[in-house]
Amino acid sequence: MLRFLTIILAALGLASSPIDTAKAADLENQLYLDLKDGRVVIDMRPDLAPRHVARIKELVRKGFYDGLTFHRVIGGFMAQGGDPRGNGTGGSGVNIPAEFSNEPFRRGTVGMARSSDPNSGDSQFFICFARSSFLDGKYTVWGQVSKGMQYVGMIKRGSRSDNGAVDNPDKIIKMRVAADVKQ
Repeated sequence: MLRFLTIILAALGLASSPIDTAKAADLENQLYLDLKDGRVVIDMRPDLAPRHVARIKELVRKGFYDGLTFHRVIGGFMAQGGDPRGNGTGGSGVNIPAEFSNEPFRRGTVGMARSSDPNSGDSQFFICFARSSFLDGKYTVWGQVSKGMQYVGMIKRGSRSDNGAVDNPDKIIKMRVAADVKQ
């Protein structure tokens, strides 16, 4: 009887399959980061950093990141953004306690920027261009680029002699939680 009801509800579009449920869960933990050259898809990792992922989603849903710059970009290392001041000194005003893991920082890893205080992560994040083992276990990993890394690679680089500071930096056009975007 239950199987019959499930079939009827599915036929009427009133029941979701396990595949639909899994897809919705995946979209809730995916970000669309739109850059001038194209869309970057970031798979968030609530299994590694649940508080960071929750805070990032909260900021994204408020439109916090839209229009912010990649103010620090070092070729062969990473692109950093998420600072409303655009110079590396700003944030949203809410620090997130560190959630360190054994996940390595490799090409496409998204980590939380911070000061020397491990619990000072706020809104700034970075995307690694290459393996950066010296960050392992010292910074919070909260995501991984799954599509569009070529667009991350096109972000304007800064001056190595000025710690990656970028003149006229590239901007985040918009950032959205995938589940909130009409497919």
